[in-house]
Amino acid sequence: MKILIVGCGRLGSYLALSFSREGHSVTVVDVDKEALASLGPDFQGETVVGKGIDEEVLRRAGIEQVDIFIAATGYDNTNIMASYVAKEIFKIKNVITRLDDPKKAEIFRSLGLNVISPITLAAEAIRKCAEGLLCTSLSSAEEK
Repeated sequence: MKILIVGCGRLGSYLALSFSREGHSVTVVDVDKEALASLGPDFQGETVVGKGIDEEVLRRAGIEQVDIFIAATGYDNTNIMASYVAKEIFKIKNVITRLDDPKKAEIFRSLGLNVISPITLAAEAIRKCAEGLLCTSLSSAEEK
């Protein structure tokens, strides 16, 4: 699969390295050159310096050929804008958007975006653990 990730923070870089190791074609866009460089030599994909909401930057990143678009910056508004551009302008079918604000998440789910809210996921896992329903570590061995 061809995957385009906007944002090379903790989440974006983790996803990029993970998908790359699995043999997928991955391109990462970020405004921070150093963040992209931190992917290291194990990363077999492409990197593009620029804003993930800029159509020209996305074209340079090969958005017209991607199967999956992931907006994974730490900024909800950037993720919403980037996802909108991917879905509406470039007609990408599988757009996944990270949103921290649960209220925004519901609004944008109703508009057809695939929204992942780390805050909501963590809160649900903690609640289940506190209730004794499910209490397993969600982090991988790599993170320890």
